[in-house]
Amino acid sequence: MGLRPNLLTRRYAGIASTSFALLLGAATVGFAPAAAAPVDTHGAAHAESEDCEPVDAHAKSKARPGGGVVKHDPNHLTVAQVMARENELTDLVQERVKRKGMRSTVSAAAASITVPVVVHVIQRDSTRAGGNIPDSMINSQITVLNNSFSGATGGAATAFRFQVQKINRVTNPSWYPIVQGSSAERSMKTSLRTGGKSTLNLYLGELSDDLLGWATFPTRSLNKMDGVVVLSESLPGGNATNYNLGDTGTHEVGHWLNLYHTFQGGCTGSGDSVSDTPAEASPAFECPTGRDTCSAPGKDPITNFMDYTYDSCMYQFTAGQASRMLTAWNAYRAA
Repeated sequence: MGLRPNLLTRRYAGIASTSFALLLGAATVGFAPAAAAPVDTHGAAHAESEDCEPVDAHAKSKARPGGGVVKHDPNHLTVAQVMARENELTDLVQERVKRKGMRSTVSAAAASITVPVVVHVIQRDSTRAGGNIPDSMINSQITVLNNSFSGATGGAATAFRFQVQKINRVTNPSWYPIVQGSSAERSMKTSLRTGGKSTLNLYLGELSDDLLGWATFPTRSLNKMDGVVVLSESLPGGNATNYNLGDTGTHEVGHWLNLYHTFQGGCTGSGDSVSDTPAEASPAFECPTGRDTCSAPGKDPITNFMDYTYDSCMYQFTAGQASRMLTAWNAYRAA
C-alpha cells in the first residue's frame, strides 16, 4: 500500500490544492459531496469481519499479521520526490489545457471511466498454497474496487469503474514469491504487462518481506513496471487476517491513480496534496478511536482507504481524492 499495516510513512509535500482537474477533454473538476458514514454494502460487512479495537500508540508495526518488522514501503516518497511529482503534474495539466483549449467544470462523480483490468496470477504450482487462487476471489476483488470507487461504501464517488479484461495464470517458481524491486519482478512485468497507460495490470501472488502490496505512480510515458502488486490472500476470502476484505487492492489502485498516503509529510506542508483529508502525523494501525495526531483541524482519517488500518475500519475516499485521481488520469493515462 505501499502496504498497509505494512509500512510506516505516507504524506508529503506538493501542490496544496487539487481543486482543479481535467475531465477527459475538459479542464476543471469540482468536488463531489462525501457521505459521512459507511453504508451496509461494504461497511457493515467489514464490521462483521473484524471489530475495531483501540490500538496501543506504541504498538509494533508489522507488514501483515504474524509477519516480521516492516522494512521500506515502496510507496513512501521523499519530500523532494513528491515535489518533483507535483511539479510534473502541474505542467501536464497546463499542457493539456493548452491543447484542449476550453475549460468546463464537471464533478468527478459525474465522470465515467471504465478501466480495463488484466489480472496476472503468479503461481509456484497448481495448489492454493502455491498461489493458485480461484476466479471467484478475483471477481470479488473487482466488486470491492467498484463499490469502493463508486462511493457505495460510504465515501465520495469517483469517476472510476473496473472491468476484468483477462485473467492470466502463470506458473513460474522463479517469480514466486514476488520480490519488490528485484530483477525477477522486472522480468515478470516486462514479460507480462499488457495494454497501454489506461490498462491496470494487477499482479497477484505471495509477496516478499511480509508486504501486502505496492504500486507504481503514473508517469509521463508508459513504463513496463507500471501496475499494482497485491498479496493474493488479501483478496476477499483470503487468509490474511484483518486484511482479507479486498481493501489492499483498493489502497494500491489509489496509488496507481496518483494518491499518496493520508499521512504523507506528517503534520507539516501540504501533506498528501488533498485539502479535505486531515493531516496525520503517522500511519494508523488496527482501528484506533478518536486518534488526532496533528494540531490542524480534523481527526486522523483512519477510515480512509489510503491509511494503514484494518480493512474493517476503512471505507472511503474523499471528494478531494476523487478530484485528484481524475486530474491525474487525464494528465497521465487518458488518450
